[in-house]
Amino acid sequence: MKQYANVLDRPISKGKQEVSLSGFAFLFSELVQYNQTQVDNIAELERRLEDAGYAVGTRILELLCHREKGNRRETRLLGILSFVHSTVWKVLFGKVADSLEKGTEHEDEYMISEKELLVNRFISIPKDMGAFNCGAFVAGIVRGVLDNAGFPAVVSAHFVPVDGQQRPRTTILIKFAEEVLQREARLG
Repeated sequence: MKQYANVLDRPISKGKQEVSLSGFAFLFSELVQYNQTQVDNIAELERRLEDAGYAVGTRILELLCHREKGNRRETRLLGILSFVHSTVWKVLFGKVADSLEKGTEHEDEYMISEKELLVNRFISIPKDMGAFNCGAFVAGIVRGVLDNAGFPAVVSAHFVPVDGQQRPRTTILIKFAEEVLQREARLG
């Protein structure tokens, strides 16, 4: 093993690449429970989870751009979507997202779908909170990555029922700002 005279000369290690699933489930449930005591309605709870996810997304972008891309960032729309769909998703959830689709009704909408999103897997939702979706945390992560990469967007999480399945699929809906589409058109 090579000896380094100065700690700053050592290469940055990738560190341990995974977190205990039970540890994550416990911490995430505590995050949800804490925020639930601080709010009055479901929309506010989802907004707080999205804000927490935004901070994670900001840091994930910095880390992955440094490790995976040699401090380079994506400049094209499809490039950043592919980066989120594959690289970011793989780091966060251990696999690529189930699908990435372009919206059919609007030119500025894209969807990342996941059959069983990790943050929704261990959550049981009371009847009085029927519309609550913990995917708001992941939507915040995606928004944090996109905003800090220069692709401002409104990102939200939605349940989509699937025929023949008990649990709905989670879709992360990404609606890009007009400036992103104009820039993309100029780049050709």
